Amino acid sequence: MSEYGTPIQRREFMKLLGSGIYILFSTGPFLYGQQRGFQFRQYPEDFNAYLRIGEDGSVACYTGKIEMGQGIITSLAQMLAEELEVPFTSVRMIMGDTKLCPWDSGTNGSRTTKIFGPVLRAAGAEAREVLIQLAAEHLQLPENRLIAVDGEVRDKTDASRKVGYGFLAGGKSIERHLENKPPLKDADDFKVCGQSSPRTDFEEKVTGSARFAGDMRLAGMLYGKVLRPPAHGAKLIVVDTAAAQKIANVKIVQDGDFIGVVHPLPDMAEKAVGLINAEYEIPDNTVNDKTIHELLLNTEARDSEERKGDLEQGRNIAVQEFDAAYFTPYVAHAPLETHSALADVKGDSATVWVGTQRPFGADSQVAQAIGLNSDNVRIITPYVGGGFGGKSQIGQAVQAARLSKMAGSPVQVVWSREEEFFYDTFMPAAAVKINSGIDASNRIVFWDYHVFFAGNRSYECIYNVPHVRTASRGSSFGGGGPHPFGTGAWRGPGSNTNIFARESHIDVMAAKVGIDPLEFRLQNLTDERMIRVVKAAADRFGWESGKAPTGRGCGMVCLDYLGTYVVAMAKVRVDSKSGSIQVDRIVHAQDMGPVINPEGARMQIEGAVIMGLGYCLSEEVHFSGGTIMDLDFGSYKIPRFSRAPKRIETVLVENHAIDPSGCGEPPIVGMGALIANAVFDATGIRMNRLPITPERLKPRLT
Repeated sequence: MSEYGTPIQRREFMKLLGSGIYILFSTGPFLYGQQRGFQFRQYPEDFNAYLRIGEDGSVACYTGKIEMGQGIITSLAQMLAEELEVPFTSVRMIMGDTKLCPWDSGTNGSRTTKIFGPVLRAAGAEAREVLIQLAAEHLQLPENRLIAVDGEVRDKTDASRKVGYGFLAGGKSIERHLENKPPLKDADDFKVCGQSSPRTDFEEKVTGSARFAGDMRLAGMLYGKVLRPPAHGAKLIVVDTAAAQKIANVKIVQDGDFIGVVHPLPDMAEKAVGLINAEYEIPDNTVNDKTIHELLLNTEARDSEERKGDLEQGRNIAVQEFDAAYFTPYVAHAPLETHSALADVKGDSATVWVGTQRPFGADSQVAQAIGLNSDNVRIITPYVGGGFGGKSQIGQAVQAARLSKMAGSPVQVVWSREEEFFYDTFMPAAAVKINSGIDASNRIVFWDYHVFFAGNRSYECIYNVPHVRTASRGSSFGGGGPHPFGTGAWRGPGSNTNIFARESHIDVMAAKVGIDPLEFRLQNLTDERMIRVVKAAADRFGWESGKAPTGRGCGMVCLDYLGTYVVAMAKVRVDSKSGSIQVDRIVHAQDMGPVINPEGARMQIEGAVIMGLGYCLSEEVHFSGGTIMDLDFGSYKIPRFSRAPKRIETVLVENHAIDPSGCGEPPIVGMGALIANAVFDATGIRMNRLPITPERLKPRLT
């Protein structure tokens, strides 16, 4: 399949897969418009998803999505089994193979369930009806007398008259299209979805048999390393490879500033690249982690904005105004599996096994790097050990492909922890300025919001405010600014900064007018769906009304992340001597429509909560110009077990009035404001900058 979604030929596809029944279907209304909203490319109008039913009744579904720990390998199988009317255990997902799977924009933004889910369900529904057609022909019965149940088609009036899906598929390659598309099931009729089916990948991962890109092996494979500059923006002046060349069996390759080594042993490749002597010209240091926010605020760039009402009219109504600024740092993705890839370049084609969130996109990047047509590059994505947005970039695959082409052998590249930090596309540092006002009845009457270089996701005001301006400087995901190194999506790109600022500011307003934070929010909310989630969280938490700071250490946030509603509440303790923060309890209520796999959803929420504590309390990239100071977990502090809350309670607010929506990212994006608000309630100190480290908090406590 090409970069632009052009499908491989049907005959070629079926030859690859063998005999069976193929249901070829158009996405039609399910995906076309939604996909266009955030990608330039679109799903093809036909043959964009493939479902194969084998002679043994097994079901294989091919998707461009990938599994990186979030559990969609299970939930997608549930959705397919639901509509196809087969046992969940009969479904096998084939994911992220650009030769076999339909084009997909990538696995990101908690969009799999929301956007690909309807397409997959439509495939299952259409396949079910095609199977009923085939069964009607086989049983010589009218279609309206037949029903599909548990992988077979039965006579409604005589259950003994039946035929299995496997028998109908026996030894044949059949193409069928339906002119009239069947509707999807209502959530109230779900039998497979809504159940906590066990993860289909758990045994492999628990036993260590799961294979990631770094586990792949090919005959004659070499291990590769690429010379890394000491700082971003550094220019290579002189290089001397004489010492490295003395290592037996080493091969050194060079293409301009690209200098790499390959060796049959990984440690020897590491040693060889370390022996290369190189001199660089390093740019002058003009910014560091202490001055970056001033630079961001003073950098001119295009502002995009949305307006409602008249800000000046709102200011005239207001009896009290509030001004504040909020700041977030660069944050690393820090996946436990570093970027890894194995490339095998042979002549005018290449196969690359790579841990990536974007198989389609990776193919074109690799192709461009080694001078091939993207149709001749096959990307195979095994399990991915955490991505968080950072594995949308595939520098390691490009390195492996270039080395393989120059060395004439398959080459595997596995980044070290230092390389992982250095080459990371960090969550961008950002700033937000908010000016707001309330009237005499404590209702928000104007909201003037300006975010700098975080992006505009979740910058909307979710409260009922008549006069609003929301402005964003810089492109989406925070690009286009004076960042001294690469930035990119980091779990809810932009939302972490925007929700931290907005929900902190809401608490600032509530505190200054002496109103309980929950009461102030309810007073300014009109969205009944959000109000329902607020009440669900408050009931579970046992929220006690009071003017902050109460000394109890309780905080809350409300948010809408791409259609998923979240209300979270926390209780923290602050050590007045050290400034350290311990989170005792978090209650997280989430309305994401019908829940496909409740236990899987709870695991995602709990994991996101703990990960979110990192950017709240400790995670920050320190740098000087293009030099990254944090290159290991000794200085870059991710959450440890000792920092985990004693209790994380999830409240899944079922809502069958809407379609299923995303789960994994919504819990993390509110964590900054949640902890900042709880710290204020405990201490009376408003922390406007993340992370809230003891070094920042302790001086203000004394």
